[in-house]
Amino acid sequence: MNDLFYLTDEQRMIRDLARKVSRERIAPHAARYDETETYPEESIKAIVESGLYAIWVPETYGGTDMGCLALALVCEEVAYACAASGTQYLDQALGGLPILLFGDDAQKKKYLPGLASGEILAAFSLSEPGAGSDAAGLKTTAVRRGDTYVLNGSKQWCTNGDHADVIAVFATVDPSRRAKGVTAFLVEKGTPGFDVGKKEKKLGIRASPTVALHFSDCAIPAVQRLGSEGEGFRIAMATLDRTRPATGSLAVGIAQAALDAAVGYAKERQQFGQPIAAFQGIQFMLADMAMQTHAARLMVHHAARQVDAGIGGNTYEASMAKCWAGDAAMKVATDAVQVFGGYGYTREFPVERFMRDAKIMQIYEGTSQIQRLIIAKELLGA
Repeated sequence: MNDLFYLTDEQRMIRDLARKVSRERIAPHAARYDETETYPEESIKAIVESGLYAIWVPETYGGTDMGCLALALVCEEVAYACAASGTQYLDQALGGLPILLFGDDAQKKKYLPGLASGEILAAFSLSEPGAGSDAAGLKTTAVRRGDTYVLNGSKQWCTNGDHADVIAVFATVDPSRRAKGVTAFLVEKGTPGFDVGKKEKKLGIRASPTVALHFSDCAIPAVQRLGSEGEGFRIAMATLDRTRPATGSLAVGIAQAALDAAVGYAKERQQFGQPIAAFQGIQFMLADMAMQTHAARLMVHHAARQVDAGIGGNTYEASMAKCWAGDAAMKVATDAVQVFGGYGYTREFPVERFMRDAKIMQIYEGTSQIQRLIIAKELLGA
């Protein structure tokens, strides 16, 4: 990868640290965790010990406050080694940013230092069995009773929901109000009436646990409400605007890993008496893969830098970056399998894992189709 002239010395330092940790301490375990579908304990330990969880948290709360671009840089490096571990890494910010952006002083003091150090883990739970892309159509209810809210319902697709100490959970105080009824709550592990449900068996990112959550007359103290009643949808969207560039960078990491593997294999694999890299058909494939990856990285970084510059309302650029990067990862990883030929279809080489992992990049945190709807809406001023 060509160096990026606009990175500060600090950003280069954190990228290089993430690269070293990822390739030395995360990559060696990636295939095993994928095969066994087990939680990536060694990867999380490496991330915690390197201090990488702290980069999005302000110094006041024990973080290093390095911003959105730094988060994207780290996400790319971790995903290059293991996309499931990258997903786990970003989930800390996904679950924690609602607290940073909308929490009161007590909530920030309670959770942010532990999130920065990795002593506690976070998750984000917006989706439901009947509310995926239609995030305003929540059915999980929150009924106010004195100093508590009673939650009832089920959530779906919660990354890290079985390991998180605190989860940003979105419920509705009035389903008929749709987005205006959505309210956010901080639910802690072990709260009576809160249970972790089925763990999904997935195509890719198998080491990142994805679970259902169930709430049955679950009483949440009102002090655990995040923001005001009815502010939850805004909290969720503001969080996703900030994490979509980083989600895009996970896709970039997969694409770069697939490209590097394909280039390496093309130089070594002999057919018709020469390396397959000598054939123009392969060369053009690799060139297209490189362009897709490079464009994705630049789009992701542009959206991340907007956040760091304090530019609000960058939904347009964040959605473009996430959508392009997700589609690029799928195309590049699929082409990498093609370059490897029959070997690419086996588990002996990592490109089949890259292709399986890439697919989720077009689905989670807003599908590629939803991103296109958002982009068109912004473009048309609708």
